[in-house]
Amino acid sequence: MRTKIGFLIIALFISISSFPAFAQEVKALVTPENFTAFDTPNDAGKSISLTWLVSKNNDQEGVYYIIYASQGSSGPWTQVDKILSTTAYKSEAPQYFGLKESNNQYHFYEVTGIPGVVESITSTVYFKLAITDGDNTVEFPSVVSAAPEGNFFDTSKTNVLIFVLIFSFLIMFFISLARKNPNLFVRHIPGLDAIEETIGRATEMGRPILYLNGLLDMSSLSTIAATSILGKVAKKVANYDSQIKVPCYDPIVMSVCQEVVREAYLEAGRPDAFKQDNIFFITNDQFAYAAAVDGLIVRHKPAANLYMGYYYAESLLIAETGAATGAMQIAGTDSITQLPFFITTCDYTLMGEELYAASAYLSREPLQLGSLKGQDYSKAFIIIVLVVGAVLSTAGYTFVVNLFKTF
Repeated sequence: MRTKIGFLIIALFISISSFPAFAQEVKALVTPENFTAFDTPNDAGKSISLTWLVSKNNDQEGVYYIIYASQGSSGPWTQVDKILSTTAYKSEAPQYFGLKESNNQYHFYEVTGIPGVVESITSTVYFKLAITDGDNTVEFPSVVSAAPEGNFFDTSKTNVLIFVLIFSFLIMFFISLARKNPNLFVRHIPGLDAIEETIGRATEMGRPILYLNGLLDMSSLSTIAATSILGKVAKKVANYDSQIKVPCYDPIVMSVCQEVVREAYLEAGRPDAFKQDNIFFITNDQFAYAAAVDGLIVRHKPAANLYMGYYYAESLLIAETGAATGAMQIAGTDSITQLPFFITTCDYTLMGEELYAASAYLSREPLQLGSLKGQDYSKAFIIIVLVVGAVLSTAGYTFVVNLFKTF
């Protein structure tokens, strides 16, 4: 008998707990509090934001908020949206309200238009709020209103502005310093130090220098860096009365290279030694270009080959041919996948940003040198902040991490 009563109690308990409607307490709907409307901050003036305090009915299933809007204070009212009570918090919009923990205590909804009335909000709009559980609906007692206004400054990007000002100050400071002292220390780059040696070697051997700009067009940073280095190399070639050959993959790059080399010869005081035919276009087909360059290397046997810019699979074909002829080779590229081939086949290789720093390194011009030093110190600043931020974040202090968040 006692066993049967025990089974009945257990079965009754299981049956009650399996029906949430009986297990959960049904609360009376409470009017939402602190319902406010205001112009959405940091926008172009096309929306209005609504916030209200989290209701005591939030933990109750099937509870929704209904937002109504009207162009007049007395209606007619149009339903804008119906949102579940456990969604749409201020914490989901940190670009407007920051990262405060109290943001989870408020709901947030951004209204950009009134369905069937206006697509975008440009004037004052009135709002009212209601809460419903499907059977009952309770409205907020008062109507709120707001008008959209465009904002001149997006305060959520203040951190970006501060870092831009810091980095700009560092660059301007070092440019000013470089103008007073052009011999600012820059880490020695063996590949660039060897350029003069390669030109001297080519002059002594009576052979030309082969210079390639890579396979990208003039919109590429690596091609711009390569043509900038070409100007410095061509000036030294003119001073040594040697010859430089520049086969190009792109006709526009060819025109730019011709002018760069012509200018270098003028600066060296040797305009008569400039030969425009030495800078020529071959083809914009990748492997046809590689085959043609290989043919040039085999026929002319340059004493030095300089490969600057961006390369693809043809890098090994060209550099291996150059190595087979016994030429001294210097490569510089930001193509990570091709770096191993250049390191294997060339005497010196400029890796990544060394290619961009080469122009400042060779010319020692204050503008380029100051920019290079300013960028280096900016990177050092970022590394220090990252290390400090990682340590503090591990210890539970996230304010440094939040400084770098963008919205």
